[in-house]
Amino acid sequence: MVGRHQGGLNNLRKVSITIFSYLEEPLSNVRVYRQALKTNTQLRKQNILLLDELSRLRAAGQRNKELRRMLQFSSESELSLYPVQIVGKELNQVTHSLTVDAGTNQGIKKGMPMVSADGLVGKVIVTAAGYSKIMPIYHTLFRVSAKLQQSNAYGIISWSGESGEIIEELQLNYVPQTTEVDTGEVVVTSGLSNQYPPDIPIGKVIRTEPRQGKETQKVFLKPFVNLYELAEGFIVKFEPDTSIKKLNKQYEEILE
Repeated sequence: MVGRHQGGLNNLRKVSITIFSYLEEPLSNVRVYRQALKTNTQLRKQNILLLDELSRLRAAGQRNKELRRMLQFSSESELSLYPVQIVGKELNQVTHSLTVDAGTNQGIKKGMPMVSADGLVGKVIVTAAGYSKIMPIYHTLFRVSAKLQQSNAYGIISWSGESGEIIEELQLNYVPQTTEVDTGEVVVTSGLSNQYPPDIPIGKVIRTEPRQGKETQKVFLKPFVNLYELAEGFIVKFEPDTSIKKLNKQYEEILE
């Protein structure tokens, strides 16, 4: 029977092969497509992991860079510095504040300045056992005696607090109109107030405005410190000279 129908079997085999050849191509495409989808999903997962690792490496690199700057600043500074980390920020109101992880247990006292590798940050206003509250330079009550580094003209630094937001500029008031102030000139603490050590950088001049009917001008400066990006700094263990305080008190008593 096989021999008798050999020709028919051969024809059936040819037809079967032809049919399967037509079916195999789309089925093969489906398999390739499914495999491509699986591979694509794996590659996307791998890409996300690589991007996450790259982001962490960049953050670590930036932090290492900042820590190196702080270490260099600490080693070169003649001030008595205590390193602190910022554990709390309130930058959404006129009365901005920072919280750092050091307090009375670490010898931190009210009135001590806070600095970073860039410059002046603010001053300690409240202390507890292990934490302190900092009044930053962006505060309507913050004042510091400062001077222009080139001309040595003196003034008082303040922040207007307009619109209740951090406007990234401070004012140096009471600078005489006759003083020539150049854009880019650096402003530092003067040391005259007996509250801050001298020559701590504050910012650089961006513009000036004359005051109508006044003998002084307004000097606007951009601070070196960015409070939004600030994560750590130093408390300067500086206390006012008590002899100067006593002298000032005696002078006030004489005038009364």
